[in-house]
Amino acid sequence: MQAKKYKSELISILNPFEGIYTIEFKSIGKRFKYYSGQFLHLAIDEDYDGVDQWPDSRCFSMQSNPNEETIRITYAVKGSFTKLMEKSLKPGSKVWLKLPYGDLFQQEHDKANTVFIAGGTGITPYLSLFNHITFEEYTNPKVYLGFRSENYNIYQKELNNLYNSNSLVQYVYQDTVGTLDINKIFEENGPTANYFISGPPIMIKSFKQALIEKKVPNENVLTDDWE
Repeated sequence: MQAKKYKSELISILNPFEGIYTIEFKSIGKRFKYYSGQFLHLAIDEDYDGVDQWPDSRCFSMQSNPNEETIRITYAVKGSFTKLMEKSLKPGSKVWLKLPYGDLFQQEHDKANTVFIAGGTGITPYLSLFNHITFEEYTNPKVYLGFRSENYNIYQKELNNLYNSNSLVQYVYQDTVGTLDINKIFEENGPTANYFISGPPIMIKSFKQALIEKKVPNENVLTDDWE
């Protein structure tokens, strides 16, 4: 699917915690087209006309599913671009979105033996699959989600609407039981499972290395590490 530019309007902002925002966009014109698990480039240059060289932008995973008319993303304020977003974006703001990019769930994998691992906002690309009918194609998927605390699980409403009723979701809250344990996850699923990993870069790198060292085939470890 070829990436296209969409002039869009920001229609809602949620700010559940300091420095964390979930924002929603609608397209001004043509309907968004993408697959679950893909990401976009967001540009907030007010002078861009949609024709000249693409302006400064940043990548964000889409947590909405392809059947929705709007797109939601969640971001944490960390660098200069997200600080500019926090300062300048308001309901009614006009932006440019360029999408789709990535092939997270289009990569070859065994839907009968799949494990999804996410830390914090790393859950967002999974939500675009979990709330889409294609998630019913997975047989007894296992889902492991790590958050700082239960309060930081701001996605519970979306998780309650999983299309696949056979999915097993385990929540790991750092303030009560510690962080996600890749060794425990491996013990519960073994070397033949397909493992999706999404979250902070250091988590992705260490979890992938641990699985490879445990003789999980490299092609069975699929990551959302486009940043």
